[in-house]
Amino acid sequence: MNRTLETADVPAAGLRRVAIDPVSRVEGHGKVTLLLDDDNQVHQVRLHIVEFRGFERFIQGRPYWEVPVMVQRLCGICPVSHHLAASKALDLVVGATALTPTAEKMRRLMHYGQMLQSHALHFFHLSSPDLLFGFDSEVSQRNIVGVAAKYPAIAKQGILLRKFGQEIIRLTAGKRVHGTGSVPGGVNRSLSGAERLELLRDTDQMVTWCRDAVQIIRELHEQNPALYDQFGRFRSSFMGLVAPNGALDFYHGALRAKDADGQILFDQFDYQGYNTLITEEVKSWSYMKFPYLTALGPDQGWYRVGPLARVQTCDFIPTPLAEQERRTFCAYNGGTLMHASLGYHWARMIEMLFAAETVQALLHDDDLEGSELMASGPRQREGVGVIEAPRGTLIHHYQVDDNDLVSMANLIVSTTHNNQAMNTAVREVARTYLSGRELTEGLLNHIEVAIRAYDPCLSCATHALGKMPLEVLLIDADGTEVDRKVRG
Repeated sequence: MNRTLETADVPAAGLRRVAIDPVSRVEGHGKVTLLLDDDNQVHQVRLHIVEFRGFERFIQGRPYWEVPVMVQRLCGICPVSHHLAASKALDLVVGATALTPTAEKMRRLMHYGQMLQSHALHFFHLSSPDLLFGFDSEVSQRNIVGVAAKYPAIAKQGILLRKFGQEIIRLTAGKRVHGTGSVPGGVNRSLSGAERLELLRDTDQMVTWCRDAVQIIRELHEQNPALYDQFGRFRSSFMGLVAPNGALDFYHGALRAKDADGQILFDQFDYQGYNTLITEEVKSWSYMKFPYLTALGPDQGWYRVGPLARVQTCDFIPTPLAEQERRTFCAYNGGTLMHASLGYHWARMIEMLFAAETVQALLHDDDLEGSELMASGPRQREGVGVIEAPRGTLIHHYQVDDNDLVSMANLIVSTTHNNQAMNTAVREVARTYLSGRELTEGLLNHIEVAIRAYDPCLSCATHALGKMPLEVLLIDADGTEVDRKVRG
């Protein structure tokens, strides 16, 4: 962790700049800059995404069947989400408008295993040090090693929950990271009876540990509402996928959005037309775009996605234990929407319980051992695949030419949807906790806590439209600069 205090004035405004660089305990690289006056009053706060990766461009020209394997290289934490979103988009290209039962359930098992392992990783490894020790606790203790030392049972549960999710991915996708199990039109493997029994053996324990995790975060809210109900709190709309009956569904559905008061903005919107619903704005100081609902404009149309959005946008969760916890969560705020950023952790653990229950139910289904793995139909030139990734709604859109090569690719990842929300969260936290005070490591960590609540995957979200600043250096074998090109 390297937080730098830069004392040089900004000439035009007479402000000094503080940089949190890099933001720690998140996937990918980012930094936060604050502009302060001589009285430490906060004038500006921005979350900067400093990576640029260009996946949408170098996918072009590749055979479409390579894409589900290629795009998951965006991330080593949530590769399954990209693997499946791409497969769903390309199902339409090969005419597979309906998968076989085995393919559908294998993909669902893979995806719910991914949700389980990713939520466990984020809560136990990345966020629990802040929640269990305090935001400004001793930095040497505020990490997973400190959690393991003081709360060994909690640390063990987090490790084994993630391991279980990774085993599901290994058996459905072929390996734990960057698997190949899903292909356009279906899957290339099914489970054996022995594999199903191997996974089923541990499901009762996983469900129990997920219930324990929900209790941990619920009690933190109940014991300290002044912090948990207000930290990084701001009003916004929410968006996510729901099934036709309004149930929470991570794998498939249509888009629904609610405004800050809980009123439905739109429902059962076919995501094939997402580009008529959402506009992606570009700003010069970040490689991550800023989506908003086109009809409402950039100032009023931004929204949040992910666990806090999903749990409050759906009508119910279709597993009994998670639904019971969802109702408790919704009642906690008197029936109104929770807008505090730390509510993401509570909602995330409810979703982890939903994933564990769903995995357990799926493993009792004999279709997982089926032999009919592929479907096809009339070829199409275009497809959109949408899935609820751990961090929120994930959109993959491809066009394919007559030579089976990708001619256009557009990705809107979960963290991109939450870009404006994260910038708003860090601004609100800075103004509440930092403004007018002498900065300390613990106070600066409040900014990172606000970002971590959204579980951002910054490596997935690096994405630009148009000309962004770029500097390329050519260095010879001796380390001497041969040439330099600068754009922007």
